[in-house]
Amino acid sequence: MNQVALVARIAQAPALRTTNGGTHVATLRVAVQRPRKDGEDQGADYIDVVTFGRQAETCVEYLTKGRRVAITGRLSHSEWTTDAGERRSKLEVIATTVDFLDRPATTTTEPEAVDAAA
Repeated sequence: MNQVALVARIAQAPALRTTNGGTHVATLRVAVQRPRKDGEDQGADYIDVVTFGRQAETCVEYLTKGRRVAITGRLSHSEWTTDAGERRSKLEVIATTVDFLDRPATTTTEPEAVDAAA
């Protein structure tokens, strides 16, 4: 069974592209916090996530750096050779669902209440 579940923060603004067939593809880079060890922060693991179609459009429209997301999908492995003849490989998550876990930060402020007795 190839299934991945992540709770992470967006590390980089999502990028949208369109394939020759017209399918929208978004690439998200997320940071997954490592567990603390002996009270010390252990950093984060950065993972590339790919999503397609309407979900890709929604991610690009609403997700910004720092937003929390829950992602489910499958792990994918790619291998290729560069023009210089070097072998490269990459692991990424192909997302089935991307759930937004928090609300975007608002920049508008509420008007202050005016005391009618003053």
